[in-house]
Amino acid sequence: MNNTEFYERLGVSKSASQDEIKKAYRKLSKKYHPDINKEAGAEQKYKDIQEAYETLGDEQKRASYDQFGAAGANGGFGGGQGFSGFDGAGFGGFEDIFSSFFGGGMSGGGRNPNAPRKGDDLQYRVNLTFEEAVFGATKEIKYNRESSCHTCDGSGAKPGTSPVKCSRCGGAGVINVDTQTPLGMMRRQVTCDVCHGSGQEIKDPCNTCHGSGRENQAHTVEVRVPAGVETDQQIRLSGQGEAGYNGGPHGDLFVVIHVAASDKFERDGTTIYYRLHLNFVQAALGDTVDVPTVHGDVELTIPEGTQAGKRFRLRGKGAPSLRGGAQGDQYVTIIVDTPTDLNDDQRKALMDFANAGDLKVKPKKKNFFEKMFDAD
Repeated sequence: MNNTEFYERLGVSKSASQDEIKKAYRKLSKKYHPDINKEAGAEQKYKDIQEAYETLGDEQKRASYDQFGAAGANGGFGGGQGFSGFDGAGFGGFEDIFSSFFGGGMSGGGRNPNAPRKGDDLQYRVNLTFEEAVFGATKEIKYNRESSCHTCDGSGAKPGTSPVKCSRCGGAGVINVDTQTPLGMMRRQVTCDVCHGSGQEIKDPCNTCHGSGRENQAHTVEVRVPAGVETDQQIRLSGQGEAGYNGGPHGDLFVVIHVAASDKFERDGTTIYYRLHLNFVQAALGDTVDVPTVHGDVELTIPEGTQAGKRFRLRGKGAPSLRGGAQGDQYVTIIVDTPTDLNDDQRKALMDFANAGDLKVKPKKKNFFEKMFDAD
């Protein structure tokens, strides 16, 4: 690698100032950040930009790079003393081990705190009736989310003022901290404790957001619930979550579905079940009855001699498939109700029926007290 490639990656000349390098880096990193740019090759382009800025953004590393190329910037040609410039490459996660003891990455490592970041995702529960889940529905939902402050447009500064470069980190968002270890003096980068990684100080904060650049706002969105949804399924609404950071996109909203139980039907996927109650005369002699479905009443012919537990299929009267395809069916299960309070005429008719069919029935004989109550 020659000693101009890093400049070419950032699109600046070798004579560019540190401010010009930083400005070019911020512009390109926002353009190619993986959370924003989904095009093929954008992630690798972002990594190349990061690598270039980690060298050119540090005046000492830049001087070594200008003289010796990439090897000089990484300490390969006497560019530093002791462990200065050492990045842990090839040592099997040495930096991770070091961080567990000293609470941070070593110089040159870590994520850029000023890079755009996507906002947090949110979750919202929508309650549907049984029929709404079958046919679909449009729901307007209202919730609160973090958004850019309407007073300062997200800058955090009082209108008429602007943030200034952080006096502690010089706008880098990070500071170097030296720590004495058994291996000698070690240097690591940590987030600036003054600007908290933003690179800017707000001398006169906004009265609405108190300098955060964000406020909790009421938000309304319309969600189209497709036909065929079921409890615990989710609908993702892109960009309806909380505001991003450093110009990053909003997070997403996940709408979780809850379907209320029906007092008539049961459902399993696209299949709907219904229990039809018949008296024993209807079951024995047959009948024509109206059966409710979510699509309206359907006429069903009950053949004579229908037994309890018999199941009839109503094609296309179920729920639709969420992924498309044929409509489900409804199954009707027969429940034969036995009368519990017969009058004398009904009892005699049943006994005549039993005798006509040579059915041996021994009805319970009434005791003295039951006869007394009947006499009353």
